[in-house]
Amino acid sequence: MSAKIRVLVVDDHLMVRRGIAQLLASADDIDLVGEAENGEGALALCSTLSPDIVLMDLRMPGMGGLAATESIHRAHPDIRIIGLSTFAEDHMVASMVASGASAHLPKSVSFDELVDAIRKVAGGALIERPVAAGPASRTTNLSGAITGQQRRVLALLAKGFTNPEIAKYLGFSVSTANYHVGAILAKMGVANRAEAAAIAVREQLIDEFDL
Repeated sequence: MSAKIRVLVVDDHLMVRRGIAQLLASADDIDLVGEAENGEGALALCSTLSPDIVLMDLRMPGMGGLAATESIHRAHPDIRIIGLSTFAEDHMVASMVASGASAHLPKSVSFDELVDAIRKVAGGALIERPVAAGPASRTTNLSGAITGQQRRVLALLAKGFTNPEIAKYLGFSVSTANYHVGAILAKMGVANRAEAAAIAVREQLIDEFDL
C-alpha cells in the first residue's frame, strides 16, 4: 500500500480546521498531520512535520496566506500548497500561484473536489484555475432557511458552546436548545456540530466577528 498524503491545514477559525479535519478523515489515502491558525504556525510546523500538502487559508491575522505560501515555498520547495479563500477571484489565484502555490480553490468546493485537488497536486499537477463549485450546493438557500434565533444558536455552537450553555446564554430551556440545534443540523444536511460550524463560517452564515 502506498504512503498516505500528509496534509497540514492552516486556517484561523478552529471550527473550520476541525470541520476539514473531520472530512479528510474519511479519505483512506490522506493523513492530517497537523493544524495551524496562522502563517507563522504553518511555517514552524512545516519544518517539524514535513507535510506533503498544505491547505492554506488566504486571509488570517498576522502572517497571511500569501506571505506564508512564499516563505514555505522558499524554505521547503518540495511541500506543495493549495490556497483556500471564500472567493477565488482571478487576482487571488494569480497571486497565490506567483507565491508558489500549486492551486487556489474557493472554500465553496465540495469535499470530493477538494480531495481530488489534493491528490492531483500531490502527484505533481498544477491547477491553474480554481475548481468551480458544483451545481447549487446544499447551503445555497440556508441564509433564508435558518431563523434569526437559530442564527444566534449557530453562532454560539461555532464558539464551542454545549447545548446547556447555549440554553443558559440565550435564556431558554435545554430542550429548546436541543430542538434548535437539531433543526440547524437538519437544515444544513450535516451529521454533527463540527461540520455545521465549519460550513457556517465558510458560507458566511454567521458574522465571523461574533465567533
